[in-house]
Amino acid sequence: MSDADNTERPDIQKPRLWQDARWTARVIKNEDDEGWAVAMILAGQSEPALVGPWTMGRDKKNPKPLDINAFNTLVKTASEVLRRHEQQLHAQLHQSLRITTDSAQIEVRLDIVPDEDEPYALLSAHDEMGTQLAEVKVRPSFKLSRASASAWIAAEFQKPG
Repeated sequence: MSDADNTERPDIQKPRLWQDARWTARVIKNEDDEGWAVAMILAGQSEPALVGPWTMGRDKKNPKPLDINAFNTLVKTASEVLRRHEQQLHAQLHQSLRITTDSAQIEVRLDIVPDEDEPYALLSAHDEMGTQLAEVKVRPSFKLSRASASAWIAAEFQKPG
């Protein structure tokens, strides 16, 4: 990130609002009860990456003020939540399994392309050296399983019905 980008998001360190170049931590009233919550928002995003309970202050009415240690912990936690979400999304969009036939071991992959207008998926087969043997376009709802992959291989990679 360049210095010019940092001037657009100055660091803020207030009791209920901390911000650095990437993250904003905002202590908010918890709508579900009388307590407080903290929302962690990544720069450029409209929705929080993380919302969690926040500790009451000593007066038992107001929230505990944010500090550098709390902010750093919240940044780490929110970053981990985003990373897990990205890993889960990747796992949903990219699946693979290995099928052993009489003559070879074949890796079958399903890569979903979540296009807003026309989503689709690519079903592909690769030999042990990674060479692509076949690729067909299928519905994004295609279910990759040992049975469906074996049937596709047995049908000599004809597009599944």
